[in-house]
Amino acid sequence: MSAPNGVSRVTSFPWFWAVLERSYALRNSVLGNLKFQRLASAFPLTRWVAQRRARDVFDLCAGFVYSQILFACVKLDVFEKLRAGPQSLPHFAAMLALPVEAARRLLDAAVALKLVDKLSGDRYGLGPHGAVIVGNPGIIKMVEHHAMLYADLADPVALLRGERKSTALIDYWAYARAKQPREASDDQIAQYTSLMSASQTLIAEEIIAAYPMGGHRRVLDIGGGDGTFLRAVGVRFPNLQLTLFDLPAVAARAQLQFEAQGQSHRATTIGGDFFRDPLPRGHDLISLVRIIHDHDDEPVRVLFSNVRQALSAGGRLIIAEPMSQSGTSETVGDAYFGFYLMAMGSGRPRTPAVIMAMLQTEGFVNIRQVKTRMPLQTGLIIADVR
Repeated sequence: MSAPNGVSRVTSFPWFWAVLERSYALRNSVLGNLKFQRLASAFPLTRWVAQRRARDVFDLCAGFVYSQILFACVKLDVFEKLRAGPQSLPHFAAMLALPVEAARRLLDAAVALKLVDKLSGDRYGLGPHGAVIVGNPGIIKMVEHHAMLYADLADPVALLRGERKSTALIDYWAYARAKQPREASDDQIAQYTSLMSASQTLIAEEIIAAYPMGGHRRVLDIGGGDGTFLRAVGVRFPNLQLTLFDLPAVAARAQLQFEAQGQSHRATTIGGDFFRDPLPRGHDLISLVRIIHDHDDEPVRVLFSNVRQALSAGGRLIIAEPMSQSGTSETVGDAYFGFYLMAMGSGRPRTPAVIMAMLQTEGFVNIRQVKTRMPLQTGLIIADVR
């Protein structure tokens, strides 16, 4: 069942939810019964399910340890050092400036997490997860960045109760609570602009693959950072005129990047605050890439209204970001970003249905969700202006 303009409507049949809740209650009473757990783990046909469930629960308990093992590998540059080829334990321990047994403990833990492979002759090589990480600088930067998140989540209950008045992430994201974000200096925005740029390349590829932009003339990317997304769009669609709108210090960095990439003849950068300053007009496509989940509902409503006014009739808005309750990416949208944004002090993950309903309220039409190849990285919503 769907509402006008493609906005999904959740089923409202009371009997459906009553049956579903009763089935959940029955499931939980069975799974929580120790006798059932013992029988399930002993019976051949259910043993694999019981083992998998036990492993999943243990992984939840041990997740912080796993993340610290990854952090240690990144901090010690383990993956880059193994990129050239396998290393013997004594030699590699010296490279890491660790005692041999400490290096063995770290590497064996990394083997268990598929970050590293254990080879013959007490040697270690790059594992499948490590190979993915070493080829993606954005992951390395994000893992390094997580040191602040770990500190902020040391007491998650205090965070939930609002007892933490300041966090490392609030200080890091200078615009999150600033009274005048447009006055942020280059020093204040340098770190987070670099972080976002490093993680933007793969997201740009996902967006371009899901939504070809060749039919448009001029694209405006709001909150576009140093222009990583727009530069990728410019390479793929050489006839598009590019405009980037972000805080003045950020836009200045983007201008330098466009010049370095030889795209300054078709790229314009404009500094401003997209909540308070008028948005540039004359574009038939506006993009919001990982923007709205950083902000609370009222600022997002204001932003949608501003975008609606800036777009000409027949114009289109694309929204790309991780989304809540979205297929296989619930852990990213609901768990990771839910708590990350809480520590940041602004924003929340939203379901596609919530985003589409907000767009509809602000007058957008023909609102729909577009599938991406990697919803774990980004979801995509498109909306038009009459």
